[in-house]
Amino acid sequence: MRAFWVKQRSDIFNARGVLLVLRSPLPQPTPVVGQPTFVASHPSEGDECLLAVWDDGSVTALHGHVDLGTGLRTALAQLVAEELNMSVDKVHLLMGHTALSPNQGATIASTSLQIHGGPLRTAAAQAREWLYAKAAVHFQCEAQQLRLQDGQVLFKDMAISVQQLLAEQQVLLRLDSQTPLKPAADFHTIGQSTPRVDMAAKVFGDLIYVHDMRMPGMLHGRVVRPPYAGADHGDFIGKTLAQVDSESIAHIDGIRAVVVQGDFVGIVAEREEQAEQAMHDLVVHWKPWPGMPHVQDAAQAIRHNTRTTRELVNEGDVEAALSEAAHLLQREYVWPYQMHASIGPSCAVAWWLQGLDTQTPHVQLRVWAGTQNPHVLRADLALLCGVNDPEVDVVRMEAAGCYGRNGADDVAADAALLSKAVGAPVRVQLSREQEHAWEPKGAAQLMQVRGGVSANGQATGYDFQTSYPSNGAPTLALLLTRTIEPTARAYEMGDRTARPPYDYADLRVTVHDMPPLLRASWLRGVSALPNSFAHESFIDELAAAANADPLQYRLQMLSDPRAKELLQATADRAGWQVHSQPQQKPAHGDWLQGQGVAYARYVHSKWPGFGAAWSAWVADVEVHRHTGEVHVKRVVVGHDAGLVVNPKGVEQQVHGNVLQTTSRALLEKVETDTNDGRVVSQDWGSYPILNFRQVPVIEVVQMPRPGDEVPLGAGESSSVPGTAAIANAIFDATGIRFRNPPFTPEVVRAALHPLGAPAPAPAPMAETVTTPSKSTQPGVLQGWRKRWQQVTGVALGVFALSAAIVGWRAALPTVSFNPSIYSADMLQRGQQLAALGNCAGCHTAEDGMPNAGGRPMHTPFGTVFSTNLTPDI
Repeated sequence: MRAFWVKQRSDIFNARGVLLVLRSPLPQPTPVVGQPTFVASHPSEGDECLLAVWDDGSVTALHGHVDLGTGLRTALAQLVAEELNMSVDKVHLLMGHTALSPNQGATIASTSLQIHGGPLRTAAAQAREWLYAKAAVHFQCEAQQLRLQDGQVLFKDMAISVQQLLAEQQVLLRLDSQTPLKPAADFHTIGQSTPRVDMAAKVFGDLIYVHDMRMPGMLHGRVVRPPYAGADHGDFIGKTLAQVDSESIAHIDGIRAVVVQGDFVGIVAEREEQAEQAMHDLVVHWKPWPGMPHVQDAAQAIRHNTRTTRELVNEGDVEAALSEAAHLLQREYVWPYQMHASIGPSCAVAWWLQGLDTQTPHVQLRVWAGTQNPHVLRADLALLCGVNDPEVDVVRMEAAGCYGRNGADDVAADAALLSKAVGAPVRVQLSREQEHAWEPKGAAQLMQVRGGVSANGQATGYDFQTSYPSNGAPTLALLLTRTIEPTARAYEMGDRTARPPYDYADLRVTVHDMPPLLRASWLRGVSALPNSFAHESFIDELAAAANADPLQYRLQMLSDPRAKELLQATADRAGWQVHSQPQQKPAHGDWLQGQGVAYARYVHSKWPGFGAAWSAWVADVEVHRHTGEVHVKRVVVGHDAGLVVNPKGVEQQVHGNVLQTTSRALLEKVETDTNDGRVVSQDWGSYPILNFRQVPVIEVVQMPRPGDEVPLGAGESSSVPGTAAIANAIFDATGIRFRNPPFTPEVVRAALHPLGAPAPAPAPMAETVTTPSKSTQPGVLQGWRKRWQQVTGVALGVFALSAAIVGWRAALPTVSFNPSIYSADMLQRGQQLAALGNCAGCHTAEDGMPNAGGRPMHTPFGTVFSTNLTPDI
């Protein structure tokens, strides 16, 4: 099909037998204080093409955003297929390619379908109307009497094909935003669970991911980063390199170049393993540098940061309402720095062409990258390499999942610099340590709330302040080469969902805009997730102070009927149990049980912004009374995304939101050096993420609204209420309120068992003996299987200790073990060592899992709990 053969602009604009829907590029808007600048298209690039209908009945649709695993490609194809009455498999999406796709800005804030899907759908409807008009002339009938189906216009028992209607023409239409769209009653594709159009290529190993990109003559690059991991401002940036000893890698074959520019150090080699070895062996000397702000205590760091204050809302008389409250609450919630934690480190390929491509001789540089922001990246690369924007061609390919800006743009700039230095295509792959240390983090946030409850339990006054260190994060190579000055800039990005969704008669909302502390950029639910965490935790605290059920308390304070309907439907599906105080249900063995609720609508973009989908959570959690481990057993998520294009796609998005949010709530926090402030979380040990054993059961309650005109963004909305729902469930289980995620076992255990407090009484021995416990914690086997694994583990431990003492090592691979080759004395010695090294004796709580920790040991300094030696338990 012709739609799938489009590779460059000339394939569209020089073609015949095609209908094109064009529009003028979006104009450069007036710069807005506190907002990132929109990078407009260059005037020389001319009109943007949104849609090409080919004479073989296939369609090329062009969109400036990218599919980050959200299923956006499929949903957009459904919009086009709907308006043209064709099958989805005949629609080919070209997304995020700067030489072809329209400039629609960055793929952020759930706008890809909600805002930028509209022009594409309108273009398809306009193409349909042109075909009807042309066929009506042919059939001598009214256009309303015609029907388009699979590349043919039908009239009674006659048909004319799209090929005949186009007949070697090039039809140019300018986008008409007033074109009528198909009514919902006639939908055949929108609202259907359509399989992902990108799945087959991934299953069959087609060239989809930038990591797989190879080409003739391609070289391999690696970079050596400075010591100040996490910095993006300060006079030392770009000036800290003292010396690079190129001779230190002279012993490595295939080295093509060592590239040094400011604090940027890169290596180019013929083979990847050569570049990798050179990265480790290259001797680089750095000057002393002054360090960065310490953010380990995020609240303290934010309090001392420079700020500019904006008052967003001031309704009623907040101070008077608070002074009249029967019970006044003043709370502080702290959100940590977190990572995108892409499982695959970022990669890019760049080729400094210098006009060698005869079909596009104006292109100086072509880069294949996993960026979310192709046109901004193009502008950055042009600035870095000293060329004009249209002379850089960014080809967007799929990359590791991020749901925010990871290291994809940074590695693209690395590749561009190295390719320009050697005049050949260069592939650059970051290491795991480099990705973790240098990716722009999700910003920390401090929320301070004052609110009151009247004598009859009504909320009286709500004073909300949120402080947000900024998240601009210029592309790293621009900073390291000092192409731009590394100055701190504050953006107005902390106001997402800053206004609570509830009807507080007296309300004040204040935002403190701040320059960055650590290098940060957008991460799923930018500032809205922390703000909502505070809102939804605080209203739970209000409900407890009012001795009211948390769900009913929310419903009474919601005036939005869609919100109330969604919240009630979610609670009904989850089997919500009415309660006015923490239920602290009877434990299942050592696992305390709790249930929590939260609701939010993601409101994003420049204040006051606009809403994406509505979402509600009811989370069922277990909290281990000894170890403090929190397991989210089940999550019921209500989701109202307006017009649902692909129900299965929305469900998959909700699942992804739940997994990432649960991981962020329970595990994720960036650790920094206490001396110089640099990021030290550089592997999965120091920055754990959710594993398969910890995945909750997820149920999705969708609220389809086929009468709505537009689909709402679903990529981020269902993450926003999640952390609060989990925190509220932990409170329900334990009676303890946690306001500073992540809720790690160490944090929860310390709250459950403060130093000096007596250890909890163990469960009665008879209960353990007579009732075989069936743990609700996935991954923990019970009964005879559990016992057999324990016996096997002890036996293997005896053997391993024996082998370690005598220095025995197996030949690899081990085929079998013959105990007869060991003397009786050696085996006896191993048994003695195993008895002396009884780890379980100290690292097992009474009636607990062996080696899982939690055993209390009373000391003059308080009670110390033994650690977990086996994290899989």
